[in-house]
Amino acid sequence: MSSKNLRRKHVRAFVMVTMKPGTSQQIVTSRRIRGVKIANSVLGRFDAVVVIEAENLSELKKIIYEMIEQHPNVTHTETLISIFHPE
Repeated sequence: MSSKNLRRKHVRAFVMVTMKPGTSQQIVTSRRIRGVKIANSVLGRFDAVVVIEAENLSELKKIIYEMIEQHPNVTHTETLISIFHPE
């Protein structure tokens, strides 16, 4: 995915996800949710990182809620909203 494609939307967020033990691989299915650009299992404090793009904060909230609702094994999320998009 080129960096040009990542600049299409107005709001970009990085959602750090904690899941129930042994279920972190399920987060990759979030890629099917509209607005989710990247969803990867990771090692460290969190179990997964999801990159979401939306037109506005209201749409972002809906996407995050849909992602959590589809994954009952999500126990915690921390959302980082990007404030700078380099050209």
